[in-house]
Amino acid sequence: MAEPTSAQPASVPSVHAPSAPAPRPGGIADRARAQIAAPYLDGLNAEQRRAVETLDGPVLVLAGAGTGKTRVLTTRIAHLLATGRARPHEILAVTFTNKAAREMKERIGRLVGPAGEGMPWLGTFHAISTKILRRHAELVGLKSGFTILDTDDQIRLLKQVLQAANVDDKRWPARGLAHQIDAWKNRGLDPARVPPGEAGAFAGGKGGTLYAAYQARLKTLNATDFGDLLLECLRLFRENPDVLERYQSWFRYMLVDEYQDTNVVQYLWLRMLAQGRHNLCCVGDDDQSIYGWRGAEVDNILRFEHDFPGAAVVKLENNYRSTGHILGAASGLIARNEDRLGKTLYTEGEAGAKPVVSGVWDSEEEARQVGEEIEQLHRQKHSLDGIAVLVRASFQMREFEERFITLGLPYRVIGGPRFYERLEIRDALAYLRCVAQPDDDLAFERIVNTPKRGLGDSTVGVLRAFGRDRDLPLMASAAMMVETDELKPKQRQTLRALVSDFARWRAALGSVPHSELAERILEESGYTDFWQKDRSAEAAGRLENLKELVRSMEEFPDLVSFLEHISLVMDAENAGTEERVSIMTLHGAKGLEFDTVFLPGWEEGLFPHQRSLDDNGRAGLEEERRLAYVGITRAKRRAFIYFATNRRIHGLWQTTIPSRFLDELPEAHVEVAEAAREKRSGYGPSRFDTVQAFGASTYATPGWQRAQRQGAGATSGTARLPGVIEGELIAKSTQTAHFTVGARVMHQKFGPGAVAAVDGNKLTVDFDRAGRKMVLESFVQAA
Repeated sequence: MAEPTSAQPASVPSVHAPSAPAPRPGGIADRARAQIAAPYLDGLNAEQRRAVETLDGPVLVLAGAGTGKTRVLTTRIAHLLATGRARPHEILAVTFTNKAAREMKERIGRLVGPAGEGMPWLGTFHAISTKILRRHAELVGLKSGFTILDTDDQIRLLKQVLQAANVDDKRWPARGLAHQIDAWKNRGLDPARVPPGEAGAFAGGKGGTLYAAYQARLKTLNATDFGDLLLECLRLFRENPDVLERYQSWFRYMLVDEYQDTNVVQYLWLRMLAQGRHNLCCVGDDDQSIYGWRGAEVDNILRFEHDFPGAAVVKLENNYRSTGHILGAASGLIARNEDRLGKTLYTEGEAGAKPVVSGVWDSEEEARQVGEEIEQLHRQKHSLDGIAVLVRASFQMREFEERFITLGLPYRVIGGPRFYERLEIRDALAYLRCVAQPDDDLAFERIVNTPKRGLGDSTVGVLRAFGRDRDLPLMASAAMMVETDELKPKQRQTLRALVSDFARWRAALGSVPHSELAERILEESGYTDFWQKDRSAEAAGRLENLKELVRSMEEFPDLVSFLEHISLVMDAENAGTEERVSIMTLHGAKGLEFDTVFLPGWEEGLFPHQRSLDDNGRAGLEEERRLAYVGITRAKRRAFIYFATNRRIHGLWQTTIPSRFLDELPEAHVEVAEAAREKRSGYGPSRFDTVQAFGASTYATPGWQRAQRQGAGATSGTARLPGVIEGELIAKSTQTAHFTVGARVMHQKFGPGAVAAVDGNKLTVDFDRAGRKMVLESFVQAA
């Protein structure tokens, strides 16, 4: 096959080249093929089968949590191949993660065998766009070997742009500009399309100019950032109708996974390609759209029938994951949302245990109860791998980590620092990028003085000025300047040796296995020796990481493929085979499932998160509710929900009230935990075991009213309320205190102490361990 060019992509015929026609729907060949046994359809329910067999025209598959959407998607592709509707390279299948793409390929292979091999257009939005851009790079001002910058390099480049424009990067930080540019790119806006009002919102009106300067600098470096992969592909299609027409003609069928997570630029990209044959199938769940903070537009799926008239809509509501009560709780909660297409999950399995709602004193007790519950489950032979703690905000993780360490419970934090983001790995990759892409100034700047060579900022500044005047990358500038007298003799000699090394390594590309070449580069550059001489505790681990990096390269055909893989894939890895409890954020849990799920922190301000409410109003609240729905539906058999009356947020203790989502859970599907006094500390009964008569409380939510009904038989004075927590939220100095100066008291948090002063119901207490504190009388007991 001929090499791809800007005018003719590989595997894509010209507009006028005839291609094999697909069988005519309802024709002789189509009817004959229908008689062939299709074992891959066995076991599908009626809705799943309809989603698989509705092949012509636009189709929206509304797939609820746990309803088998991946099976439907892969079986649909298998059906297209088995019936001859399309060949593997005529199907465009888009996913959001490389892991999902790999899983899809494996499943298709198991369903149809060799017929599913190939599938060159199955991958993520970014991977497919990269493939298209590399074949038409010249049409958008790039060379086919362009570099894809990661976030760190993007920030470094933006700092240079800010500096060149004389913008104070302390007042207008590079990360803020990066966030703004990324938001524009997610909406499909290049510098010329940014609305004037938005363009002037950064750096005193310079935002649009800085964006344009950044894009021009990227072109000089022959580089793109992640946002450009789709934005430049969109520009390619807009400015070159013949190229767009080729791809429209070539892709007989298009399939998109997780459609509810698409942003504007992804939507525009898909819409342009789908205008050819109109055979677009989107699979998604409007109730699981939880990524609005990174540009996802739930309206994309809500407007599908408007955007693609005549679309067939298939709802998958039969859940194969969770028990009946879990589904009932989740469905009742999400029904409160207004912006949804509407579906109700059900299961033909058992009702199972009801999700349990528990109130605790503070986050420490929350972590303690979760730890005890996990230990109890583990003693009952419950695998730790099937247990997850899902938090709304990452700061919640610390309490659970500390508690699990104390208990000796193995755990993993999912979403922490990634392998390819570690210092030594980034340095090594910068060396490899300089070999594969000599124009990569950011990689060159990173390693020109790593390890130390005496080529500091002043030397780099001279190189940068020289290159800017002549529009040259730093590597080419260095090669020229070592032959002149602008640099000092020592720097010139060192730089000459480095340039010579890169030339030698580059010459070895293709003749030396790339993994062996990488090892040689790290050795000859002095980088490996640098860490061998380091005496820090982490040096040995860094050397092991470098060895692992070299080993990982063996799976790829060449250095360029490996570097592109690194740019596109940043999957977190977890070493070891020991069973572990998983701790992660609710956002990170989407797509996963566990036998038992713990959902802590269901309090107003934390969940729903106050920032989401402040920034987006009702839309923000509905996305938070979708997040709660996602959390509950991760559970297969058990779900435990917690809220704390006190929580330390940003270092400060705050009194909280239960999340509104708790009162939105249907009572028939939820159990409120009984107060477990024996689980408390040895300080005696908690003040929460008895509360003042209901009439004294001003807490009038539906949940509190239910608690009132539960205690309706109580007499005046006090009443026992299982599972209900009530606390004074307002200090009142007009009330009479029950303690006098000098009295010994006990505080659940601060321990024993003596009353030093009394002001109404506010006490100043000298605690034996915590020092002097002001507390409410209701928070202490007589010692």
